[in-house]
Amino acid sequence: MKKAKYIWMDGELKTWDTAQVHILSHTLHYGNGVFEGTRAYMTSDGLAIFKLKEHTKRLLNSAKITMIKANFTQKELEKAQIDLLKNNEFKTNVYLRPLIYLGSGVMGLHHVKAPVHTAIAAWEWGAYLGDEGLQNGIRVKISSFSRNSVGSTMGKSKTVANYLNSQMAKYEAVEAGYEEALLLDNEGFIAEGSGECFFIVRDGVLISPPNDNSLESITQGMVLSLASDMNIPVERRRVTRDETYIADEAFFTGTAAEVTPIKDIDNRVIGNGKRGEITTKLQTAYFDVVYGKNKQYKHLLTFI
Repeated sequence: MKKAKYIWMDGELKTWDTAQVHILSHTLHYGNGVFEGTRAYMTSDGLAIFKLKEHTKRLLNSAKITMIKANFTQKELEKAQIDLLKNNEFKTNVYLRPLIYLGSGVMGLHHVKAPVHTAIAAWEWGAYLGDEGLQNGIRVKISSFSRNSVGSTMGKSKTVANYLNSQMAKYEAVEAGYEEALLLDNEGFIAEGSGECFFIVRDGVLISPPNDNSLESITQGMVLSLASDMNIPVERRRVTRDETYIADEAFFTGTAAEVTPIKDIDNRVIGNGKRGEITTKLQTAYFDVVYGKNKQYKHLLTFI
């Protein structure tokens, strides 16, 4: 991770190395904190945050779900992210990480009296799964870990604690020689990646599982809109493990992953083992949007 000059904490800009929390912070011990992943792209008109309002709203929704009373408003958080980017004077693409967390002063599981804090970090960051992955695809392993059940956790909240499940799946996949994991739900259907939504293409139809067991993805929604613009048939339905093996194309979407092709799943080559035609079209269209080249969607960018 490349250090930046400043991190925003509760309304103040602190230098990267002095932005610290207490060891007894409640979130560190019990996992109740919420966060976002947002990207800003260096367009021809300067640095611009993609879907700032939508990401900030999801952050506040996550806090509401987990009974954390946010200490800043939507407008204040949007301004904070803009100010942070201005003060850091970034020269290339940036990843932003807003975090609402519980501080020190209260221990035990009843969290409502713990002090609420908000921090926003940002740093220059390239492709999450690598430039090579964006171009030629990645290898994916279906995990032995199931995605968290809706009966035991709250998947519509981007909650710190939820990501232990993702970490273990990712670790298992990487140690087995793959780049990413794909998790099933507790009924054996495809849920999502460790931090991405999943798509396949069969006979020209774009298919993505419903968000029953996954976060409502902002990037997934953008890709579905682009598919509609291109008159690509779309189905939102359950997908089985074995159906993924016989897909013509497959790819992940997410703020970090953007649109990343998948070249094999569990050592089964997907299609011809290369980035597919529909994947390529959607990936190109997505980057046109986030880099401000598509006038229809330029309103989704907040320029710094």
